[in-house]
Amino acid sequence: MGAGIVGIGKYVPERVVTNADLEKVMDTSDEWIRTRTGIEERRIADDDTNTSDLAYRAALEAIKNANISPEEIDLILVATVTPDRPFPSVSCMLQERLGATKAAAMDISAACAGFMYGLVTAKQFIEGGAYKYILVVGVEKLSKVTNWEDRNTAVLFGDGAGAAIVGPVSEGRGILSFDLGADGTGGKHLYQDEYIIMNGREVFKFAVRQMGESSLRALEKSGLTKEDIDFLFPHQANIRIMESARQRLDVPEEKMSKTVNKYGNTSAASIPISIVDELEAGKIKDDDIIVMVGFGGGLTWGAIVMRWGR
Repeated sequence: MGAGIVGIGKYVPERVVTNADLEKVMDTSDEWIRTRTGIEERRIADDDTNTSDLAYRAALEAIKNANISPEEIDLILVATVTPDRPFPSVSCMLQERLGATKAAAMDISAACAGFMYGLVTAKQFIEGGAYKYILVVGVEKLSKVTNWEDRNTAVLFGDGAGAAIVGPVSEGRGILSFDLGADGTGGKHLYQDEYIIMNGREVFKFAVRQMGESSLRALEKSGLTKEDIDFLFPHQANIRIMESARQRLDVPEEKMSKTVNKYGNTSAASIPISIVDELEAGKIKDDDIIVMVGFGGGLTWGAIVMRWGR
């Protein structure tokens, strides 16, 4: 049996911060932000809400959607670069809160590519026969590491969580292939000291190149071509980067998920959040070929080709 997504959920904070709100506190404008990034608003968690709280809400939705109980989860993988604290891990905090008493737990640090790394890790455990159900969460509270006086980065990021239950799926469905990679020499272009520091020009060049190339490598491994793509889920970082990937893959505009306008860049959470939104909009159906592709600090990247359905 292959491994695929058998349940999915998301959670975003209630507080909406619009570009107009940011205009009042920094030297920027709605037009400047929209034309360069595609972002119109983002969700920001309050001070009392931690990364683990966001993860918990999304995980509950995914468990419900998969129609399993927390006690059936064998492993919890949380992709995040904004944990509540260095340890215990967000995954261990989540295990306790969910009552997933038999689950092993660990966090993954691959920035915006973290959800891809988590899904691929889950695939190995399931297809190897070690585990049946694995909870993979991409979650960030980026607002706590954002310098709200730096207009180049403050306008980009939002908070949120997306969660998936990965388990055995029927023949021919699930994760067909993947491409993961890293280039540590680029770490200097996107990192965190107290706050997020980014060389936007260098990250843009890396992302434009890598999003398309990684997707094509993953497609080749699956024996499929870009013509087979039914829906594209790029990491929601910047509409110009997303558009370059779409054009490289010859995907029609209506077949690419665009949620960056509503949520901003939510790092590891962006792709699962997008999947939930497109499912709710009726745009994904069983046996669709979907491509997920992300890039992030490290520098890291990952692409997955999946045939949707259980």
